[in-house]
Order: sequence, then structure tokens, then C-alpha cells
Amino acid sequence: MLFDSAPDLAAIELRLRQLLPASLYAEIWVEPLPNSLMRVFEHLRTLQHVLHGYMPRQVLELPPCPGEVRYSWQEGTLLFTDLAGFTPLMEANAAHGQQGALLLLDILNRYFSEMVEIVSKSGGDLLEFTGDAILVQFLADSYESDAAQAVRAGLRMQRAMAHFKDIETPQGKFCLEMRVGIHTGRFLTADIGTPMRMAHVLLGSTVQQAKYAEGAGEVGRVCLTDKVGDRLRSKFRLESLNADLNADHVLVKDDLMLEQLGEYDITPSRRRLSSSLLLDRSPQGLIAEIQEAVKRIEPLASYLSTPILNLLVESAAKRQISPNFPEATVVFVNLVGFPESIDKATSDEVKDVVGSFSRTFALVHAAVRSHGGILQKVTYHLVGSDVLIYFGVLDAHTDDAVRAARAATAIQEIVMKLSTLMVEGQPAEVTCRIGIASGFVFAAEIGEPRGRREFNILGDPVNTAARLAMQATPNQILVTEQVYGAIAPQFSGGPLGKIALKGKVLPTAIFALQSQL
Repeated sequence: MLFDSAPDLAAIELRLRQLLPASLYAEIWVEPLPNSLMRVFEHLRTLQHVLHGYMPRQVLELPPCPGEVRYSWQEGTLLFTDLAGFTPLMEANAAHGQQGALLLLDILNRYFSEMVEIVSKSGGDLLEFTGDAILVQFLADSYESDAAQAVRAGLRMQRAMAHFKDIETPQGKFCLEMRVGIHTGRFLTADIGTPMRMAHVLLGSTVQQAKYAEGAGEVGRVCLTDKVGDRLRSKFRLESLNADLNADHVLVKDDLMLEQLGEYDITPSRRRLSSSLLLDRSPQGLIAEIQEAVKRIEPLASYLSTPILNLLVESAAKRQISPNFPEATVVFVNLVGFPESIDKATSDEVKDVVGSFSRTFALVHAAVRSHGGILQKVTYHLVGSDVLIYFGVLDAHTDDAVRAARAATAIQEIVMKLSTLMVEGQPAEVTCRIGIASGFVFAAEIGEPRGRREFNILGDPVNTAARLAMQATPNQILVTEQVYGAIAPQFSGGPLGKIALKGKVLPTAIFALQSQL
């Protein structure tokens, strides 16, 4: 056997298991041939390129050791976008199976490809996709140009939306529009988790204010907080929002000539990312290169849930993942307390807050995986941090709703048993609000097909679960009638009546999930 005759390769056999397709792993185990080693090297080189597309540049340029918790304060400008009009487009294509999924993916990826290109030319770092939204970071420099770069990027994005005003499909004509919100300030970036699963998160009120600016704005416009507006009044024409509730925000008037706005911003050069170069094709040389490739890949792989990593590993050769419309149960967890504590905490307390967040994330991820679900990511909300979790995508089970409910109650218990955080010498409470919904979602690798992208799910169940979490009281779990019907024999709870949810024509019946029987 190859691993018996190559001790250096045997030493990383366990690490190779999760990075090689099953057929290739079997090949190098049963056929110890140099050609097999070459195929392993080529696969790992391809997988590294794939994973590069899944990571923000900040992680790529200085990846931590898997399981290493680190954090730092940064100054800069954050840009949030949100897409309007996507839900009707998705629902119209959901009934057309694979053909509808491919059409939807083509439209979505044309949109994201344009946005990714604009972000890159504008000097931004695309931190994440959140459904059909994106978060972009512009770090401050000695010229304090980050806010102006972000505004120019936002204006370029809005101009590019003209390409999506009239989308012709077999199901009719559709229109996509976008909101852009921008805020500048100090925020904390942190890498948290375990060697099995890491997450890159932003914390602090700056993040939440940028998110609020997006929601407070108007489709087709770039909305700024007053803090950004005050910095840029000499560079852009600004308009007040009509609503009295939005008095703290202004809109940018896009009256710039094409040559004034331009297509890109000149930004400082960035370090090129390392890649595998094969200099020695002997078996010993190939094994050495394979070992180095594993060292480069492992930190990036730890940022993905195992089922998603497996999907990328198995599809690396094709560099293509087929989109589909699986039936899923979605759990949305709103964690309140960690982001709100960061700005008030002393330097010693910041370490404790980040450490507690990391432990909580690790325990939540363990609860999700133990029940067969996928923790997609930690993202951002007007209050707290959101955690998107789903069941029935990639790893489907006949009892996914029950699994989701069990995971939710486990998360509820984890949060309720957290050690008390001390901020400014006072206890700071951490709570969770959880929503669960089910239905068909659009599951696909979205973004720029050969650039910045990620595997994600979109659709009404995601939106509904998020809105139920917003309606929940601290440490409460709310579920839809469909979910409650599927889990009622095994869980206690009861109806709470009907409430109006954004995006729903009729009031939605909601149920409280109390405890597992």
C-alpha cells in the first residue's frame, strides 16, 4: 500500500481524507503509482483555487491556524446591499425544476458577477454573501479615502442595475433593484471557532449602523449615515430622506458624469496569494508538495461546514455545482449580546467577549452537526448576530423538521447556560431568538463562477425563519404551522395566533416551541 511505503504521506492520511474525492483517495490507497500522486497534487491545487473564491481577502492573506481565536480593531467603511424583486423571480422559476434552477442561477450570477467586479475595481473586500445581499469592507488608509471609495462603489453598483430592469424569462418579465447602505467607523474583526469549524465575524455598532443604513434607504439609491455624509459633503451632492424616521441618513445624488465617477479606484497593491508550483516530479517531490498543499488548504477548509466542503471536494474537477430546489427546514438564530458588548468592553473584557462568542459558536455548530444540519454562517442584524442553519440540503432526512427542532432546543439550552459576561464591570446578558420555517429553497453556488462566490440557500423559508426570530422574545423559539405539524408529536408548545410578516399577503399562524418531550 502507498501509505505503508511512504511514511511522509501516511503521516497526513487522516488530513487527506476530507480533502480528496472518495475515488481518488481509494486510488492512491490501492494503486501506489506516481500518476496517482500527480492527480492528488493537481486536485489539491484546484481545490485551493476553489476555496480562495469562498474566502474574504483578509482571511486569505493571513489565515489563522485552524482553531486559533484572534481578533483586532479596524477602521474603515462598510457597505451593505440588499436585492429587491428576487423573491417573485425565484418563485416563478421554482415550479420548472432543473430548467428553472439553471435560469435563476444564470440571472443571479450575472448580477453577482457585475457586483463582484465593481467591488474589486473599487478597492473593496467582499466579506460575504448573505442570501442575495453582500457585505463589502473598505479599510481606512492614510488618505482617509475609504468612505469616498465606498460611495463610488455604491453608485457604480446602482448604475449597473440598469442591466436588470427588464429581465425576460419564459415565465414573464421581471425587474431587480437594489438598496445600498454605508457607514464608517471602528469595528472588531474576529476569527472564532474550532479546528473543525471556524468563522470570520465583525462585531460592533458600526456594523449594525451600516446594516440599518441599507434598510433605511431607497431602492436605486445609495444611503449614508450622517457620519459618512458629514465627511463627504464636499465631494458628493446629498439629499435628505423624506421620512422623519430616517433623519439620521442622507441619500447620494448621482449627478456625476461618467468620466467623473470612472470605473475603478487606484488602491494599494496587495500581496499575491501563494499557490502550488510543482518543481520536483519524483515521488518524494510530489509527496512534499502534497504536504505543503494540505498546510495551505486546511485553514481555508475549516471555514466551511463539512457537507459543503465535501461538495466542493467532490465537484472540484468539474468546477461546477448543479443548482436545485430542495425542501428544507431553516433555523434562524438571532444571538443578542455579543456585538452590543464589544464597543463598551475594556481591552481585557474584549478578550472575554470574543472568547465567549467563540465557545458559543463552537457549541452551536456541534449541536447542528450532531443533528445532521448545516450551519451556513454568522451574519449581521440590526440587533445581535444572526446564525443561518438549515436541514434537508445536501444531507436530507425524512425527519428534518424534528432534527431542526431538536437542534434549536439544544441551542436555546446552550445560550441559557452561558457564563455571565462582564462589561464595564457589569453583567451583560446574552440571549437568543429563534425562528424555524420549512419549504422549498433555491440551493446553488452563487457569485462570480470563477471568482468570489459561495454555496448558499435563498427563498421564502429563509426569510420567514428570519422574521420569526425577529418576533420572538428572548430565548423563545417560534415556528410556522407547517413545522409545528411535523414536530408536534415529539415537542410541546402551542399556537400564539396570527401575525403580519413582511412579504406575506395574509397573516401567518405562529407557534411557540417550549421544550422537548
